[in-house]
Amino acid sequence: MSESSNSAPVGVILAVDPDRFTEVVEALRQAGLTVTGEQPELGTLSGTIAEDRIPALEAVDGVDSVDRETTYRLPPPDSPIQ
Repeated sequence: MSESSNSAPVGVILAVDPDRFTEVVEALRQAGLTVTGEQPELGTLSGTIAEDRIPALEAVDGVDSVDRETTYRLPPPDSPIQ
């Protein structure tokens, strides 16, 4: 069961065992992950979780990697610096 956290939520992308996808995703939800997208054929999913709960995701059996989402913002096309 997930514990409450005061840490701000962050986006994460996870690679998991595709042969156990459903089982691993359920365990991740129990660890506190809010799933926002699933790609079972690829063994990947995305979601949000409190930053201080990321180690709980990494500890789930069947998780290969947990990466924080990165956002890049480009200036508008008409800006002087490109």
